[in-house]
Amino acid sequence: MKIESAKDLRVYQKAYALAMELFELSKESPCEERFALTDQIRRSSRSVCANLREAWAKRRYPAHFVSKLTDCDGENSETDTWLDFARDCNYITGKHHKEMTSICLEVGKMLGSMINNPKPFLISAP
Repeated sequence: MKIESAKDLRVYQKAYALAMELFELSKESPCEERFALTDQIRRSSRSVCANLREAWAKRRYPAHFVSKLTDCDGENSETDTWLDFARDCNYITGKHHKEMTSICLEVGKMLGSMINNPKPFLISAP
């Protein structure tokens, strides 16, 4: 399959699905968490996807591409942290936590692989 957009990448698809799942799950968060946990977990999970799209647009510049991927990885790690808080505050079940943190781990591994070997994704200079 030819990858024509960041949306075609499995890592993007997994991160996007996780962000949407977290959005749905966070609708059940208590009102007092609206501006803390809820907004933060939505923001960080969405930022993984947004930064991946930015990285994709910068594929002509290896250092910039890797830098944006590193931002993706940081946002993914932040999402994982917010999931820990959600579990420990009893806003999500241990089962949901395990499922979603395993997706975070998988996304992190995929991003790490791209960071360590960016060449297949780069646009060659003419």
